[in-house]
Amino acid sequence: MSETNERRPDDGRPEERLHRLQRRLADFAAARGWEPYHTPKNLAVALSVEAAELVEIFQWLTPEQSAKVMEEPESAHRVADEVADVLAYLLQFCEVLGVDVLDALAAKIERNELRFPVEGTSTPNSHSSE
Repeated sequence: MSETNERRPDDGRPEERLHRLQRRLADFAAARGWEPYHTPKNLAVALSVEAAELVEIFQWLTPEQSAKVMEEPESAHRVADEVADVLAYLLQFCEVLGVDVLDALAAKIERNELRFPVEGTSTPNSHSSE
């Protein structure tokens, strides 16, 4: 197996890949002595900054332009890079706090399914920014 294949966790179940990437991020930071800086506060701030950089790509686009952003190689590359940065900081944040990101997401989806049932059920539908 080449070094490139060893470094790209393309095999296995998605959740296994995610956990390998999360471990790789932790190892990357540890090898550089960055753990003292990877506090929950600092990682939350960094996550916010990277999310803002993703938003910046779309800031002045019309809805139609934003829907086509991945058709242009340069903008597609920028979007993919910012998505990767957001996910990297989110995974590092979860690693530091011991949050299983997939379990947290599954639990949140279940709560939202109860809070926002499909039309025609007895619970009123409303939207939340939560």
